[in-house]
Amino acid sequence: MIPNIPVEATTNAAVPGSNAQDLRQQISPLLARAGEQASVLAQRGVDAVRDRSLQVREQALRASDNTLNYIKDEPVKAVLIAAAAGAVLMALIGLSRRSH
Repeated sequence: MIPNIPVEATTNAAVPGSNAQDLRQQISPLLARAGEQASVLAQRGVDAVRDRSLQVREQALRASDNTLNYIKDEPVKAVLIAAAAGAVLMALIGLSRRSH
């Protein structure tokens, strides 16, 4: 018994590579569009990172300015806070050395 083969299959089979060429023609614009979209998304990512980096830098500068202003306004408190923080750090380091 002979199977039913669509006419298109027998016609395209006679011309090797015609299906591949048709597929290439259909896929080429899709690949170009996907590449463009990937480029746009990559640029958005770069822009977002740059913007966030600037925000963090500005926040760090404000924190630094606030710290310097506090030290100028309250030098004795600032020294006492620094000494207390140093003592806490030394105690933590001492405890971590003992546990090992």
